Amino acid sequence: MTKITENTIEEFAIELLERLGYQYIYAPDIAHDGERPERNSYEDVLLTERLQNAIRRINPKVPIDSQEEALKEIQRINSPELLANNEAFHRMLTEGINVSYQKEGHQRGDLVWLVDFETPENNEFIVANQFTVIENGNNKRPDVILFVNGIPLVVIELKNPADENATIKSAFKQLQTYKEIIPSLFTYNGLMIISDGLEAKAGSLSAGLTRFMAWKSADGKEEASNLVSQLETLINGMLNKETLLDLIRHFVVFEKSKKEDTKTGIVSISTVKKLAAYHQYYAVNRVSSKRCNLLKNNEIS
Repeated sequence: MTKITENTIEEFAIELLERLGYQYIYAPDIAHDGERPERNSYEDVLLTERLQNAIRRINPKVPIDSQEEALKEIQRINSPELLANNEAFHRMLTEGINVSYQKEGHQRGDLVWLVDFETPENNEFIVANQFTVIENGNNKRPDVILFVNGIPLVVIELKNPADENATIKSAFKQLQTYKEIIPSLFTYNGLMIISDGLEAKAGSLSAGLTRFMAWKSADGKEEASNLVSQLETLINGMLNKETLLDLIRHFVVFEKSKKEDTKTGIVSISTVKKLAAYHQYYAVNRVSSKRCNLLKNNEIS
């Protein structure tokens, strides 16, 4: 019998992602001291050259100077609050980055897109493992990171189901530690995943453990068999290129709430990042699909 280890689960996840069209990279190879450097230091969390190339490919009509300014814009995000940074980046990612430039003697405004949401295949999807990040002297190495156009959109933390101390809960705690001591990685985070190889759950940057949810269908038509691991179902159903980009763009919200201190009268505003559950995602898309079909039929008639 093959002994299940954390490495086994990591390899299994990577293999599933490769089948979905992700390119695999062993992260130490692209470190500044690796065989094929793509980072200037372990502090770099963006794969800058890949992102530059994607911006040029997706925004061919925008001048290079404005493309470079858009890249600097996301590198300048620097609030003391991680969730505020994440919200600022999410807005740039999903709404485009405003730029202006001179054209034929006139000032023109435009948007620079970091991701081509309309054509998923026009983006570069990478799965990398053992990606070391050093920040303020803290050295951490998340298990698996998914990059889209050089942006670390998904962080996956895996534990060994054969180890009774290595649970979904311990994977969640590990992510909380990462958020505290290497927060720059999470400025660009879309969602996080925890798994012990059997159970697998996804959640947002601000979600507590109870808000991490399983993704129970690979195709939206029926729930997966209990004989299939939750990790396999989640990867196939949630992390395929089309669904991942759709989730990030349309199914993430930053919800604001006000709270007044009864003694001082001071009003504080808190933010929670919310990610749709699988049944909400498929239900909304079914309704949208039906609506589109009705409109098409009306146009035809």
